[in-house]
Amino acid sequence: MRQDHAVVSPQEWLEARKALLALEKEHTHARDKVNAARLALPWVKMEKTYVFNTVIGRKSLSELFDGRSQLIVYHFMFGPTWEAGCPGCSFLVDHFAGMLPHLNHHDVTLIAASNAPLAKIEAYRKRMDWHFPWVSAEGNGFNHDYHVAFSPDELASGKVAYNFTEIESANAHEELPGLSAFQKGEDGAIYHTYSSYARGLEELVGTLMLLDRAPKGRNEDHTMSFVRRHDEYEKVRGRKAG
Repeated sequence: MRQDHAVVSPQEWLEARKALLALEKEHTHARDKVNAARLALPWVKMEKTYVFNTVIGRKSLSELFDGRSQLIVYHFMFGPTWEAGCPGCSFLVDHFAGMLPHLNHHDVTLIAASNAPLAKIEAYRKRMDWHFPWVSAEGNGFNHDYHVAFSPDELASGKVAYNFTEIESANAHEELPGLSAFQKGEDGAIYHTYSSYARGLEELVGTLMLLDRAPKGRNEDHTMSFVRRHDEYEKVRGRKAG
């Protein structure tokens, strides 16, 4: 997005910046309210069991907590027949590495789950040089049940359930992004506590938050149009943003 900017004196800039600061504080306070409401959400006890393929064998959802009481699952778009993961999901999970030690030491396990076979996941993980836990949900219905994977019949029906509403199939795909959180009780019971989809995931992406503070912002033609897998930027090095 291009804008023409006035060039002003330092004092005029300071006044404009103070006006923006008032809006930023409103945004911060609104975010605090959203966070409080998120924590106050009721929970749903999990009745269905899921088994995933991992690099050290098959594991239940309970075992994916890895000894911690909280689990966050990123539903990574990578279909069974795909040869590579979604570029947008790849952009998001590039940010996981720095988070992991902090989350793990705060009683939170973070993983990704995809419908692709484990062999494809591992090949793509090696290509991307990622080291966060990533499991295959192939055939277990997990991503479908959390409304981020859709059957051909569902897509053919004209509408699918995504982001807590119905959307036109033309705006969907066999895979879509999302994130879900779970709590394990002392008795081993598991509760679904939260899910988020679509642009609700943006705050996970530190790059976007920094670009929002850069002079040209996100500088995109449409949502994340500039994003490539991190090993593909060499191919578009000649692109001059502006």
